Amino acid sequence: MSISPKSTVLMSAFAAFLTATGLCQGIPDDVKNQVDSIVQESYQSAVAKFPCKLKSGGEPKMLRWESADKCLNAAYDLVDWADVSNRLREIQVKSGIEPVDFMSAVEASLSAHAVPYDKVFLVKDNKALLPLSNSILKFLPPDSLLDLPVTDRAGKKVGTFSGVYAFEKVGEISGTRQRHALFQYTDADGKLHSSSDRLLLDSFGVSWKDAVKQRGFRMPADRIELRRAPGGREAISPKIPKKLS
Repeated sequence: MSISPKSTVLMSAFAAFLTATGLCQGIPDDVKNQVDSIVQESYQSAVAKFPCKLKSGGEPKMLRWESADKCLNAAYDLVDWADVSNRLREIQVKSGIEPVDFMSAVEASLSAHAVPYDKVFLVKDNKALLPLSNSILKFLPPDSLLDLPVTDRAGKKVGTFSGVYAFEKVGEISGTRQRHALFQYTDADGKLHSSSDRLLLDSFGVSWKDAVKQRGFRMPADRIELRRAPGGREAISPKIPKKLS
């Protein structure tokens, strides 16, 4: 029996959900509780200036992607990630849990405390579209916005939201690897498409009315660094899934 592209995406999202909720790992409850306490404090710092007011404009009406991106990235920057890393590292070392396994507890806690959009953005225009910008996608929980209709900048409904994937590019001058969050959508015929633009801005959007109660701000773990385990490899935070073919 063959598996459709959409089924593959949903299976991937479900697998991510299992990992995020800690169901794929056997981490002791006391360790989970210690991690959860640190993550809760981090979220309290991040959401200090929420909700951010967003205005809409254009036709179709789209919420200002610049304001949304600035709000989310500024919130993430409010967290002292060096301190968070040090505290988590201490717990990981004392517990003796391998860094990669320990990160499952961190990811589970980060997902558990993801903030719904009605607590993140203050929007008066209920008919506006939430732009699927790279930053919006960067902070989007893997189980959020799935199956919501996606509208392009011309006002055409192109399909339904089918998950996030990563696009990597190496800078020509700096040589540094840049990672962008993109998305996929499924058209009316069940065919899976990738978002055409690498720099999304306000190229696509979903209804704010449909998105407002869904979880929207889930802090990634890309700034958390753990100590190398004896004989092991450096812990690597789980990455955004790559594009599915």
